[in-house]
Amino acid sequence: MNLTERTLYSGAAPGSEAEFGAQAEAFGLREVNFTFEGHAPSRTRGLCPLSPEVQAAADATFVHIGHAMRRQFPESEAFRSLLSSLWHQVRNGEQIFVVGRIQEDNTVTGGTGWGAEYAKQCNKPLYVFDQARDGWFRWSGEDWEAGSEPLITVSAFTGTGTRFLEENGRTAIRSLFARSFGRT
Repeated sequence: MNLTERTLYSGAAPGSEAEFGAQAEAFGLREVNFTFEGHAPSRTRGLCPLSPEVQAAADATFVHIGHAMRRQFPESEAFRSLLSSLWHQVRNGEQIFVVGRIQEDNTVTGGTGWGAEYAKQCNKPLYVFDQARDGWFRWSGEDWEAGSEPLITVSAFTGTGTRFLEENGRTAIRSLFARSFGRT
């Protein structure tokens, strides 16, 4: 498959999403970054504004995923828009790559965790680079399996994660692209 036929779905936020986007651009991949009113994207390439009507498509999953995670998320319009962006990212990706931290209850921290949980619910291949444990983990359907170095093998994939990207997380994203597509 030609690299220009592959698409990264992300949100252009600072940190992990900005690095996923920078790598997609460096390797010549298409990039779709969902944004919304009040969002300050870190990248401008491939912006896809979500209208309030389009954002509403995600509303039914907000409470369900929150219950599955046993978490109460803020009910602000800004957080609702963020979750809607994550919903669109995961919905469009065939593989989901996340940078963050896996907690003891098998969820991922923060709003990013909502996107990871939604990927689990959709039975999508889900990989998390846990910055604290310095390694990739794959969701098996029941638990996290350590030790695999994932590859991007599909035409449409999602790259998201923490705004607080550490150097090992940045290296993990760069290595993921290099393993998957070769060096530029």
